[in-house]
Amino acid sequence: GVVLSPNARLTWELELGSPFRETEYPAFTFYRPDDFMAPFASGSAGYEAMIVCPCSMGQVGRMAQGISTDLVSRAADVILKERRRLVLVVRETPYSLIHIENMRQITLAGGVICPASPSFYSRPKDMRSLAATVVDRALELIGLSVEGMFRWGE
Repeated sequence: GVVLSPNARLTWELELGSPFRETEYPAFTFYRPDDFMAPFASGSAGYEAMIVCPCSMGQVGRMAQGISTDLVSRAADVILKERRRLVLVVRETPYSLIHIENMRQITLAGGVICPASPSFYSRPKDMRSLAATVVDRALELIGLSVEGMFRWGE
């Protein structure tokens, strides 16, 4: 399932120059940020992994403290309590000490902080390829094999 916060929708439009349209992605099921009846809001649904991309530092803070004010933070709370894979793709910089402590707390709880730092050593040819280096890494962190992913030394 996919959840887009209001800020995620605004960011999409700002950075990509067009509004997000769910109908352009028919393979995905979308949930509202306030839909606490979504299946992944409960540990009994059996979801194995979760990626939050991008993940704001506000969201990291709520997750680090177990504050479930929306579906994303609730789902992360469930993933952590069930000892499953949580990957947070953070993109803010620089980090404050509060950010670092919250990321530390997520890490201690079993989550993985994956900064949105593209691999320039892979010599991506365009922006899509550059972004793919971050996406591919996040997918691998939840256990998905990514065909064609650049690997150092190969």
